[in-house]
Amino acid sequence: LSRFGAALAADDDLLAALVADTGRVAESVLEQRIVAGLVARWVRQAPALLAPPPETPASLPGPPGGPAIVVGGDAVPYELVGVISPWNFPLLLGLIDAVPALAAGCAVLVKPSEVTPRFIEPLMRLVPEELPLRVVEGGAETGAALVGLVDAVVFTGGVPAGRRVAEAAARAFVPAFLELGGKDPAIVLDGADLDRAASAILWGGTANAGQSCQSIERVYVARGVHDEFLALLAAKAARVRLTCEGGPIGPIIEPGHEGVIAAHLADAVAKGAAVHTGGRIERHGGGHWCRPTVLSSVDHSMLVMTEETFGPLLPVMAVDGPDEAVALANDSVYGLSAAVFAGREEQAMAVAARLQAGAVSVNDASLTALVHEGEKHSFRLSGLGGSRMGAASIGRFLRRRAFLVNRSEAADPWWHPTEE
Repeated sequence: LSRFGAALAADDDLLAALVADTGRVAESVLEQRIVAGLVARWVRQAPALLAPPPETPASLPGPPGGPAIVVGGDAVPYELVGVISPWNFPLLLGLIDAVPALAAGCAVLVKPSEVTPRFIEPLMRLVPEELPLRVVEGGAETGAALVGLVDAVVFTGGVPAGRRVAEAAARAFVPAFLELGGKDPAIVLDGADLDRAASAILWGGTANAGQSCQSIERVYVARGVHDEFLALLAAKAARVRLTCEGGPIGPIIEPGHEGVIAAHLADAVAKGAAVHTGGRIERHGGGHWCRPTVLSSVDHSMLVMTEETFGPLLPVMAVDGPDEAVALANDSVYGLSAAVFAGREEQAMAVAARLQAGAVSVNDASLTALVHEGEKHSFRLSGLGGSRMGAASIGRFLRRRAFLVNRSEAADPWWHPTEE
């Protein structure tokens, strides 16, 4: 794994393939760096995490002086783990679960999205012969076949496909770990640093052109600072350019997804939303693009506030205080992550503790995409299974076995009396 991580960090062909498939540069550089870092982190942490637990004494119910029982244990890796990963971060989401599974002792079979397959060949050239990792190409039918072949499956993607994977895994009687969609809210309270909040939320909602499950997709701002925040956000968004213009915003990666973004925009405008920046799908060089789009006068009757957009849209809604902000943020079928901005950390933490989300960034946005040390679970339709973040995530790929040892030397057995 250590050799694999070092090779990942330095390979230009792998980076070029990611850029070719996704049309974005800065995020691909960051993606390669994050993956190399996560491999190094598991190399450091796995030996201690995989060490057998110390033996502990136990006792049987009954009178004192009974037999001495000692409890020990070990962990058995699943023989073959299947990973079905999406197109938005092909390398990261292909390996974020594969690496801890490999460290746990599993063999791993990865089926990435057929939308972004170019990275497979340069990646496989970097895999040491001793590492039981294979990556296969294919569409939905290949993913469906994979579920029937493996001993555990990890899926990242949308809710409908996630349901199908979970149902197939249940029929095969293998565990499934699902990370699905999100509609992440950001809350900006009175007293927050508005300039900081606007910059963070702009990045959190438009990095990778908003094509991330941890993207900020709706913003609730205290009414007293709403207009000032909106002006700051719109001014910052207007200055961000597309990658075809030398800027950071890449194209819409999945063919046909531009129709979803356009439909959300049209629905919002038809219901009274105001467009401050962006607001339309553009074509450049054969691809579809959408500039950072700031909307106001929005509400929860609009698709852009309730359904996952997966695009660089930032709808901003005024709220009358923290209670309304929390109620609206929790008014969702999703619960992946969120963000809170406040003047005092304790104020932000009080709000964060009321949110139905697995990870909450405080005075920043979408940190869970970059910081993987915090254990978290998905709420609601955003997923099922153990955390893919934090040290505990390696435990998903292990079955724990207990050894219950009777070390008593007494001749008197405890099971059934054998004499009157």
